[in-house]
Amino acid sequence: MDWLTSPELWVAFGTLLLLEVVLGIDNIVFISILAGRLPEHQQHRARVLGLSLALITRLALLASLSWVIGLTAPLFTMFGQEISGRDLILLLGGLFLLGKATYEIHEQLEGTEHGSERKAASFAGVIAQILVLDIVFSLDSVITAVGMVEELSIMIAAVVVAMVIMLVSAKPISEFVNRHPTVKMLALSFLLLIGGSLIAEGFDQHIPKGYVYGPIAFSIFVEFLNLRARAKRAKQPVHLHPTYVKKD
Repeated sequence: MDWLTSPELWVAFGTLLLLEVVLGIDNIVFISILAGRLPEHQQHRARVLGLSLALITRLALLASLSWVIGLTAPLFTMFGQEISGRDLILLLGGLFLLGKATYEIHEQLEGTEHGSERKAASFAGVIAQILVLDIVFSLDSVITAVGMVEELSIMIAAVVVAMVIMLVSAKPISEFVNRHPTVKMLALSFLLLIGGSLIAEGFDQHIPKGYVYGPIAFSIFVEFLNLRARAKRAKQPVHLHPTYVKKD
């Protein structure tokens, strides 16, 4: 309990919590998009179950830190590059994210003809896809946590608090994303960017997080301005054009 009176550990906890929330936003967006393919009465249950599985996955990885650290040991060499278990998971997860985001963009824009109804996805299929991405995001999150903090209790506390924040914010974020088509396309493009960064990380090409999340933050800011401008235009009253009489 010494960490309760240690300013250094509180700073580490706050920094790690912020990082976990930022990394968790990717998870929320992906879960929101996948849950949106389900019937409306199943969407909330899918979001809660998906985030709960993410929490269980992260706690399980934290409980087996020796195994997680062992994933960084090289398994084989490909194209002159040593590939570890972590690299393999990031590569497969990045490819899955690229493929899934591209498929979702196609489905949203061209996948359904006018006048036809799109068949709802199965609940088990959506949860299975969420679980795959939970493993990828959780692994990246836990390895980041291990590199920042040495106290296991700090890691667990930060992960649990971050997941509670995500559970509370999942519904409003999901409703906002699904209510605005441009935001959904922007979110899918973010997933493409993150998928590409995961593949780069899998090949040990480290991309600073600022280079990934900086453009995302700027795009969100621009879209926020677009939404505000659109809302203001919608509230403007109708103005009648004056009739001018031509003088002789």
